[in-house]
Amino acid sequence: MDLKLKVKSVILTAASQGLGKASAMEFAKEGAHVLIASRNANKLKEAVEEIKRKTNNRHVKYIVCDVKNHEQIKQMVQKAVNWNGTVDVLVNNTGGPEAGSFDNFSDHDWQETFELILLSTIRTIREVLPYMKKQKRGHIVNIASSSTKVALDDLILSNTFRPALLGLAKSLSQELSQDNIFINTIGPGTINTERIKDLNQKEAEAKRISVDKVIEAKKEAIPAKRLGKPEEFAKALVFLSSGANTYITGQMLIVDGGLIKAL
Repeated sequence: MDLKLKVKSVILTAASQGLGKASAMEFAKEGAHVLIASRNANKLKEAVEEIKRKTNNRHVKYIVCDVKNHEQIKQMVQKAVNWNGTVDVLVNNTGGPEAGSFDNFSDHDWQETFELILLSTIRTIREVLPYMKKQKRGHIVNIASSSTKVALDDLILSNTFRPALLGLAKSLSQELSQDNIFINTIGPGTINTERIKDLNQKEAEAKRISVDKVIEAKKEAIPAKRLGKPEEFAKALVFLSSGANTYITGQMLIVDGGLIKAL
């Protein structure tokens, strides 16, 4: 299948590692011009070098961007536009919020999570839309979580703000479809990333059991009986973001090996 991504201008946030980097790798394999962003310059540089080496795509760049900083978001989008003349694909990704229950978090924590997950997505979309509307095409994918379908234990911040991304995308899909701009949301289940390893460690400490036991219990709960691979998630995301997707918009896709039983 031709995904029609060759020389397309792609921006991915929080892409120096994990799901973001795996997705950037898949875009690069398709010949896209890929701009990755995160807060860590060293990790970004390493990620760009790795992506170029593994894909033989020299059109991969990075920019340091804290998505809670509106000016840095503007600079990120402008770099893509200066490089490629437009933005064809935007992938909004952020680090996961802190684990914990209601009593663990202050007003400051709630505000920080709002700015990290929701406001950053709103701002980044706002910056790319003029270019997508001008060319009458574009794809936007927001990376959320399986917490959009079920409330996850000890992840109240995620349970609150990730579903808001669904409402945003569904509303925008109604407004943007006439301009051939598609916006969708994708959520990982238990994918083997640093984020999951961190959560597994915290769960093991709370339950006073080994990390291996935590992992085995999670594998047992997944119908596929294994953790997902970042590249498996990335392939689904890249399809939704590609020119091969000509009629899917306003939808939520969970990549979880069948774990979530909610309809």
